[in-house]
Amino acid sequence: MTFGLRREILFWLISFAVFFFLLFLFRSILLPFVAGMATAYFLDPVCDRLEQWKLSRTWATTLVTLVFLVVVVVALLLLVPAIVGQVTGLIERAPRYIELLREQLVAFAATLEARVDADLMERARGLLTGFTDKLVAWVTSALAGLVSGGVALANLISLLVITPVVAFYLLRDWDRIVEAVDGWLPRAQAETIREQALEVDRILAGFVRGQSTVCLILGIFYAVGLTLVGLEFGLIIGMLAGLLSFIPFVGALVGGAASIGLALVQFDDWISIGIVAAIFALGQAIEGNFLTPKLVGDRVGLHPVWVIFALLAGGALFGFVGVLLAVPVAAVIGVLIRFSLQRYLESEIYRGGEPPAGTPSPEPGSDAA
Repeated sequence: MTFGLRREILFWLISFAVFFFLLFLFRSILLPFVAGMATAYFLDPVCDRLEQWKLSRTWATTLVTLVFLVVVVVALLLLVPAIVGQVTGLIERAPRYIELLREQLVAFAATLEARVDADLMERARGLLTGFTDKLVAWVTSALAGLVSGGVALANLISLLVITPVVAFYLLRDWDRIVEAVDGWLPRAQAETIREQALEVDRILAGFVRGQSTVCLILGIFYAVGLTLVGLEFGLIIGMLAGLLSFIPFVGALVGGAASIGLALVQFDDWISIGIVAAIFALGQAIEGNFLTPKLVGDRVGLHPVWVIFALLAGGALFGFVGVLLAVPVAAVIGVLIRFSLQRYLESEIYRGGEPPAGTPSPEPGSDAA
């Protein structure tokens, strides 16, 4: 390895280390800025289209930002009252629901008592009682913390006020920012970096935009389906299941478990419980066979396991900001790994001195340099 190559590798390693250190240091104030950056990234194609229609960049940015704010405000005005009401009701009734569920499980266990050893059943009943007591305490504290501390007033105000401002200025200057960053690239590797950046953009746009559409459709489907069945808190559970569907399989598992658990204590007939379970089974079938192949596709290069790991790691290290940054960072790492693997397969380290595939062999008797 030459001295120049070592110096370049050291430079990039130090740059990444400084970036992640600053991200960790300022993680508590980064949420509105990251959200504004994400908003600007996804609205930039709309502004580009308006510019093609002879609208100036400033006017295009103003129009797009205003329309986006109107849509968000209208959605909040329509959904927030219903969501707040259902969350408040769920907090109040969660201990009673868990207690009813425990009674049903105990009653079901009693029917097995004649067939199972009495001592074993007594131990199982004690474990079940202790588990449900802890579950009641945990659910109550978690839901209360979600309302009191999870969405703090200062964070909410900063998200609602600062995010649109950041999004507007980034959206207005997006092309100039990209041009400036392009001018900072090392000239020898500039074309290679541009190619990899375009690949990251393709993967990120394909996955996030497609997966967001999938989550929206599934959230509406689950919320409407559960509400029509008559399940209490079906709206909030359905929307939560759709939102969590951004993490592969998690939305259906969490939403299905919560919905079936509520159905067991709410409904007296197995038909209604079966319909609730069928809604999530149908949602998974639609997602796996139609929505994801059509809207996301299998060419984005982000494996579900890699996405789950990235989201969990980002959340553990940097909180909600880490969750927002997880998919972009996963896309960048995935592109860099594929690029490095391609270079490795083309190198002499992999080939062991053999000529690259497709190189013609020298003719017998000819002079081979």
